[in-house]
Amino acid sequence: MRCKNYMVKYKTFEVQMLKKMMVWCLLAIVIGILSGMASTLFLHSVDWAIDIRRSHEWMILFLPVVGFLVAWFYKVYGREVENGNNLIIDEIHTPTKTIPFRMVPMIFVGAVISHLFGASVGREGAAVQMGAGISDQFSKFLGRFYTNRKLILMMGMSAGFASVFGAPISGAIFGFEVLFIGTLVYDALLPCLVAAIAGFYTTVLLGVVHVPYFHMEFPQISIVGIFSAIAAGVIFGLTAKLFVWSIHKVKDLYKKKISNNLIPPVIGGVIMVICFYAFQSDRYHNLGEEIIRASFTQHVYPWDFLGKIFMTATAVGSGFKGGEVMSLFYIGATLGNTLSYILPIDYPILAALGFVSVFAGAANTPIASVILAFELFGPGISVYAALAIVASYLFSGDHGIYHSQKTHIAKDI
Repeated sequence: MRCKNYMVKYKTFEVQMLKKMMVWCLLAIVIGILSGMASTLFLHSVDWAIDIRRSHEWMILFLPVVGFLVAWFYKVYGREVENGNNLIIDEIHTPTKTIPFRMVPMIFVGAVISHLFGASVGREGAAVQMGAGISDQFSKFLGRFYTNRKLILMMGMSAGFASVFGAPISGAIFGFEVLFIGTLVYDALLPCLVAAIAGFYTTVLLGVVHVPYFHMEFPQISIVGIFSAIAAGVIFGLTAKLFVWSIHKVKDLYKKKISNNLIPPVIGGVIMVICFYAFQSDRYHNLGEEIIRASFTQHVYPWDFLGKIFMTATAVGSGFKGGEVMSLFYIGATLGNTLSYILPIDYPILAALGFVSVFAGAANTPIASVILAFELFGPGISVYAALAIVASYLFSGDHGIYHSQKTHIAKDI
């Protein structure tokens, strides 16, 4: 009799689990498709904006004015969504109210305009905010059926990250790994993975060609290579710490010295305009994808990573919209390229290690970064990438680019 009752309960559990899985996966597909559509439009718009600015270099002169207007618009119409990714993470930790849908068009326009006039910002922030802003509307309209807003927001974040970078598996993990330092929310794995895959393939079907990086031939694992990867990881982690410190320092400086939050973007815009004409180059403006690709094929300037840190801290710290992750990829790839002068590993491999390791340290997402390395550079990078990423994560400090992350287990060995 006990055995029979156990089997009935077991079958009931399986049936209920199957029903829940089907419902959540269906919702994840819808969220992924909508996020992928938004990311497609966003990616095309950013490409258009950068092309327009490069063919009309004088447009960068209006960057301070644009910074003022975007800040004013957020101050008047977007106070509730001004915290961006940190607002999303806060809502997952402590749900209070549905994220206003206005977050989606506001971050879209703010990021595209920032690129149009030459700010040094990324694009993951916009994509993640659009994905979460879209997904959270389902929790509002389907509240009686879907009480787990946290999971819905995580699916939106995963779909946004995966669709904008073309990395569905790492995108899925990023959506819940970024919430805590030192732990993962495994319950979110399947829905986030489905949402990320749906978002990624939506962009592909709509004609987005994600930036192709290099699947390289990696040398046989050696003791020298292992210790070199660890040493590089330590440097990548310290650089990630410098990047995070720079952005927070700029923000804190403005808060202490300037009470009117419309002024910092003007100052930041003026600094970026001066740098553009001083260097006679936009090398450290916008996404910098051409410099990232060059890091894998030739030696770049040894100071490129410092130039990008300074320019991104100036832009993001003063309030321009877009994100930081593309800048982290740029910093990591160019730094890795430079480390080839002192470490016995070829520069394309070190560029690949830096690409994922600086991101891992600054975002505190080592697992997503290891998977990202596989997706972008192939399985041959596995051992070296894992070592460099873990070392970077450990040496990057207790804080990251998302101040709303909570520490579950402190970094230690």
